[in-house]
Amino acid sequence: MSRRERRFHRQFQALERLVPPLRAPLAHLRRRSWLPVRLPLAILLTIGGLFWFLPVLGLWMLPAGLLLLAVDLPHLRGPISTAIIRSRRATQRWLRRRRRP
Repeated sequence: MSRRERRFHRQFQALERLVPPLRAPLAHLRRRSWLPVRLPLAILLTIGGLFWFLPVLGLWMLPAGLLLLAVDLPHLRGPISTAIIRSRRATQRWLRRRRRP
């Protein structure tokens, strides 16, 4: 497994740690046999993330959809992993600044 693939799989692990109830569904979705479900779900999540300003949808859908899309498109794994890592770090920095008195 290459360094890029290991980093990509670590993003799934980070998502599972962040939202523990997603652990089992994500494990199923990553299986090869789930391609007919995973690909439309990834596309729907990505499109839903673009409409984050609507009440039911959220910006969280965009990285989740792109992460699922990268499972099937290996050339997206590196850029998607990098973008998700950077966004998580930026969010953590922002939260730390907001917590300071």
